Amino acid sequence: MGWIVRLPFFVILMGLGAISMLVPAVHGAVLEDFTTMRVFFYGFILFSILTIMIGLATAGYAPRSVSRSQLVGLLAAFSALPLMFAVPFYEAVGDTTFLNAWFEMVSSFTTTGATVYDSLGRLTPSQHLWRALVGWMGGLLVWVTAVSIFAPMNLGGFEVRSTGNAGKGAGFSFTQIGKIADPSERLVRYTLTLTPIYVGLTAVLWIGLVIAGEFPYIALIHAMSTLSTSGISPIGGLYLASSQFWGELLILCFFVFALSRLTFSRGMIGERDQGLRRDPEFITALVLIGTVTMLLFLRHFIGAADGMEPANIQEIASALWGALFTVTSFLTTTGFESRYWDGATTWSGLSTPGLFLIGMALIGGGVATTAGGVKLLRIYALYRHGEREQDRLLHPSSIGGGGRDARRIRKQGAYISWVFFMLFALSIAGVMLMLSLTGVQFETSMVLAVSALSTTGPLAAVAAETPISYAGIPDAAKIIIAFAMVLGRLETLAIIALFNPEIWQR
Repeated sequence: MGWIVRLPFFVILMGLGAISMLVPAVHGAVLEDFTTMRVFFYGFILFSILTIMIGLATAGYAPRSVSRSQLVGLLAAFSALPLMFAVPFYEAVGDTTFLNAWFEMVSSFTTTGATVYDSLGRLTPSQHLWRALVGWMGGLLVWVTAVSIFAPMNLGGFEVRSTGNAGKGAGFSFTQIGKIADPSERLVRYTLTLTPIYVGLTAVLWIGLVIAGEFPYIALIHAMSTLSTSGISPIGGLYLASSQFWGELLILCFFVFALSRLTFSRGMIGERDQGLRRDPEFITALVLIGTVTMLLFLRHFIGAADGMEPANIQEIASALWGALFTVTSFLTTTGFESRYWDGATTWSGLSTPGLFLIGMALIGGGVATTAGGVKLLRIYALYRHGEREQDRLLHPSSIGGGGRDARRIRKQGAYISWVFFMLFALSIAGVMLMLSLTGVQFETSMVLAVSALSTTGPLAAVAAETPISYAGIPDAAKIIIAFAMVLGRLETLAIIALFNPEIWQR
């Protein structure tokens, strides 16, 4: 075990990825899909041998900075590992291009969930399982690395509440982490702590969906997609799910793990938080969900009131639930659409503007969760800063209260949040420009850019006036979107931190 821990981070991830290929191989053997079984089993053998060879070659490698090495390895993982995942997938699907297979694996591993295989029956159940499994592993990787790599370096949203600078060592807010000398030891520790929680929550949701009437295979994929916020589904979403309302209710309950890290990692990071009731991220999420849901519901309610036929209670309840579930789903960047979402349109005769969902996906979920977007903590910091500035306009001589943490969030936290927000906006503009150069129309490029950078792949099918198919965009645009997914998953600050000269000093 000790020699495995001392291997480079990327090599360890490569070995785990090779072992995971046994899952679709076994599933294919059970379903008598022998082509998929054989391809993934051969992939397991091939990449296991390759991992062993690379592991032997790098066994004596000792980086000068383990934290820097892990950050570089994480960037390499999201960039290079999808190439390995795509090889057996490409061979199993057969009538596809390697570019499409690579795009699919990048989308899955970054928990985006954008797919070029959007027609039902295009992939076999074992191939759908591989997509969901890759997304599920990507979600677990985000959980572990957020606490063990990003938090000590004040990245990934942790910079909002820390006294240190982004990309440098943690301030006093993370003294619990700072006491652990070896970053590799910290990575192993949190992996062993968070993995049973992640697996257990997935199993509980899987069993719950099966009890609600869902087929076990579909329930497993939806459970993995919910915990990883990838939104991957073998049946094109929840509209055709057999669990119907009760399945959506269960999934809604598990969205909470993408709204606040305190739901699964409380006490691990050393922050002075006192439960969900006082967690600014969770409170901000509740306010946003409630406000947007009521706005959407009132829009349909007013539209239905102008109609000739009065609405019944069932239609009103369906419209309210469809708005609540879909808004929460896109805030967590999962992208599941409620089966009752279209019912509101039928009830009122008004279409639902996709701009609402684009805004929710841009905001995103909690720090150190599998959700993408700007993150709720940064939005909270900007709100508190704006609130304080408004107070100063009314009472110039007033002194802001709330304690040292509140003052830090309103000042340094708001400053770095605004910097990140501007970087995020510039990233959207840059991706839109590059997509436009490939021939993609302006509105389509905007939706695709937000979808990729917020890691909310299903946004393309819901937010635009007409659904956007990833299969229909040019190959050059697919490459741009794939790299935008990696940028959105790792965040701009983390990549910029790699260019900080201080972390490269001896």
